[in-house]
Amino acid sequence: MSATNTPSSEEFNFFAGHLGHLTASQQKALETFKANLSTAELYTPNADLINAWHDDTTLLRFLRARGFTPAPAQKQFSDAENWRKEHNVVNLYNEFDPLEFENAKRFYPRWTGRRDKHGLPLYVYRLASLAPLQKELDAVPAKRRYQRIIALYEYMTRFAFPLCSHLPHPSAATPISSTTTIIDLEGVSFGSMWQLRSHLQEASRLATANYPETLSTIAVVNSPSFFPTVWGWIKGWFDEGTRNKIHVLGKDPGPKLRDLIHAHDLPKPYGGELEWKFEDEPNLDEAAKAALKEMPQGPVIFANGAATKPTI
Repeated sequence: MSATNTPSSEEFNFFAGHLGHLTASQQKALETFKANLSTAELYTPNADLINAWHDDTTLLRFLRARGFTPAPAQKQFSDAENWRKEHNVVNLYNEFDPLEFENAKRFYPRWTGRRDKHGLPLYVYRLASLAPLQKELDAVPAKRRYQRIIALYEYMTRFAFPLCSHLPHPSAATPISSTTTIIDLEGVSFGSMWQLRSHLQEASRLATANYPETLSTIAVVNSPSFFPTVWGWIKGWFDEGTRNKIHVLGKDPGPKLRDLIHAHDLPKPYGGELEWKFEDEPNLDEAAKAALKEMPQGPVIFANGAATKPTI
């Protein structure tokens, strides 16, 4: 779909700034951005895109993060490129131990196996489930903990997003490049939140700098009475654009969440019909089952209509 196509107003509002939904000025900004990156030897047109880093979908995430202004977008992209080289991101992911990878998922937002009404993968993060694992988390060396976060973000961009782009969704010509995430604070104490602060801050800063615009909507549910205090010290971890995507819902989030997510794709604890809780493996819908047969384990990519192990 070219920039001149005009989708429905509802669809356009949601996918504005994405492929197939660019205004003339946004299309020009993308072309300028790519030309500038090429001149700076940060980007090679028509390169092998198996690592999903130099494709237009990724470049547009950096542009959206910087209001479609090429110069600051180039600065962030260049910084992220240097960061990826410093941490050897591609090889880190490709060679990550599958058992450790699956174990690491317990500490971070988990994919439910379902998608919202726009086709974005639905993630859930239940912080009370981390409290019993605090000692185990603290025992992981800081460097390895950071590498685990990198691997899980690579999994999201190299497996979850391409898979959801492949599956039927309302704007089929537009690749999926962000998530809808429910953050569940039920049963979490102020003390455990305080203990988790460095863990949460580390992941937030890594994402904001190096995986921009991968969060579409964040719904905070079951927030305790002390949440305003917590929000006061965590909101600085996010840029303004991300803060504007965070919605704090009441004790009965179901009606609002069902505006975003079909009831059959929304877990029962949040007012839906899906049998799924945070500790569970993804509960794939029929389309995902047809594409995957079964949920793959360890670091994988989704390309050419299939899940495969990345090339080492």
